[in-house]
Amino acid sequence: MSLLIRASQITPLATKIAASSYRLPVAWTQRANSAATFATTVQKRGVPLLFTPGPLTTTARVKEAMLVDLGSRDTRFMNVLANIRSGLLALGGVSQEEGYECVIVQGAGSHGIEAVLGTSVPRKGGKLLILSNGAYGMRQAQICEYLGIEYNLIDFTDRKPVDVTALEQALAEDSSFTHVGMVHHETTAGVINDVKSVGQFLASEYPKVELVVDAMSSMGAYELPLKDWNVSYAVSSANKCIEGVPGFCFALCKRSSLLAAEGNARSFCMDLYAQWKGLETTGQFRFTPPTHVILAFNEALKEWEEEGGVEGRFGRYKQNYDIICAGMEEMGFQYYVESQWRGVIITTFMQPAHVPGWDFDRFYRFLGDRGLVIYPGKLASGLSFRLGTIGRISPDDCRDLIDAIRDALRDMDISTPIPPPLTSSS
Repeated sequence: MSLLIRASQITPLATKIAASSYRLPVAWTQRANSAATFATTVQKRGVPLLFTPGPLTTTARVKEAMLVDLGSRDTRFMNVLANIRSGLLALGGVSQEEGYECVIVQGAGSHGIEAVLGTSVPRKGGKLLILSNGAYGMRQAQICEYLGIEYNLIDFTDRKPVDVTALEQALAEDSSFTHVGMVHHETTAGVINDVKSVGQFLASEYPKVELVVDAMSSMGAYELPLKDWNVSYAVSSANKCIEGVPGFCFALCKRSSLLAAEGNARSFCMDLYAQWKGLETTGQFRFTPPTHVILAFNEALKEWEEEGGVEGRFGRYKQNYDIICAGMEEMGFQYYVESQWRGVIITTFMQPAHVPGWDFDRFYRFLGDRGLVIYPGKLASGLSFRLGTIGRISPDDCRDLIDAIRDALRDMDISTPIPPPLTSSS
């Protein structure tokens, strides 16, 4: 089931979601109380392990790359930048010779989404249709609100993928859409959306409508061939499945789309076309780049290739996911998303709030004291938490996490398997 939401309705809806977002656990403000335990654990393991969707645990090799100081106009740095741009295009199954470009933008992943939407959708006659099944699809709508971009949003449940049938109906009823926006892996609940079906449908029935994909937490672990899937823009971030550190995002784009977007930008700094022209003509950023972050990412990209690219990276993440799911099922934790819709990036579990003794802050703190960092839930309704399986973590690390979760339950005097709630949500 989906709900078509007009632009005029989005502000109260966004406010409602923001109001229901998770609160920071008390554990985050109580770290000093358990500093000794934490320090001992980290000393034993070496680093904390982040079971999160990003930022992630990174290798010493990636961290060490940031110890080098290079000027932003240094030839060595410009060569690294050129290497990264070509490497990322190859990751998307395309090249400059085939008419595609990689544009690197300073900032978080959301900066990249804003740069693409704010530049690609024409000021006059442009209209975006957003397929949303979570907070990151909703974020595209919020960006449109700020930038004054005309849009409609189809709001799906966050427990299932977006429905191509609803897209077909919306486009049949309104021929004014110039762009469609969606998320490949919706990190809110951990659902994988079918970008291929959406892109190929547009290519067949609406070839002039451009597809914008938020591939933040999928690119590098899931296939996303831009040309084959008819993707005009795919946006991702340094600190996700390539396992770099935060500081920049990037957009893989059709060159024809970029050329057509000249003059559309609603922002000087977030002008994707101008950023691309600067990189192409000078080999440099228009403004100060995060040099150390880019050097780290260059090493991360080499590690990604050495692990076997998408296939190798997905394979390790799938192992991590299988181990965590098996352990959590054995302890009686309930999933929020059915198995056929889940990705292997992050998994949402419902808090067993019906069980006497359960205390999420205590649970979170217990794991954190042992150098194991998880994420609270991000659902609009229901108490949950999320376990990420990406970053430089291994199957053995995931087994350690499962053992620590068992210990945490014992610490709260909770027996396993945890009984399901009397009435489970549908």
